[in-house]
Amino acid sequence: MAPLLVLTASFALFLVLGRLGIKHLSSWVTCLRYALAAMFLLTASAHWGSRRAELVAMVPPALPSPELLVTATGVLEIAGAAALLVPRRAPWAAAGLTLLLVAMFPANVYAARAGLTLGGSPVTPLVPRTLIQIVFIAATVAVAIGGLRETRHRNRE
Repeated sequence: MAPLLVLTASFALFLVLGRLGIKHLSSWVTCLRYALAAMFLLTASAHWGSRRAELVAMVPPALPSPELLVTATGVLEIAGAAALLVPRRAPWAAAGLTLLLVAMFPANVYAARAGLTLGGSPVTPLVPRTLIQIVFIAATVAVAIGGLRETRHRNRE
């Protein structure tokens, strides 16, 4: 739930700051890019913190090298978050993060079905987790499409 809270709260904050006159935040796409970057930095931090063992346990048994997969996905989340901050790279970063979200979803399914915990609490049940995942994917797709449109618009000027 924390990633969803970070995404929505930071998006709202950036939108408000844009409406208050911070020119750089005048575009909803920019605000969403920054909010996604904040969310992915938060989720990446768990890959090396006290929740690492729980993330490793979430990797479905059919996949090899759970420790390596958790490390790799954390690195990809950080790289994606950083690239979201660069306007010309953001659409491609968002597309890559969309693929990453899809690729990591089986771990969420496995964790929900296996009754695993995260931070000492049961993982989010499958239906709410699926809906949250749809929100995350919709946000990354919106940035990918919106960012490409903004880049094309800038190139025409």
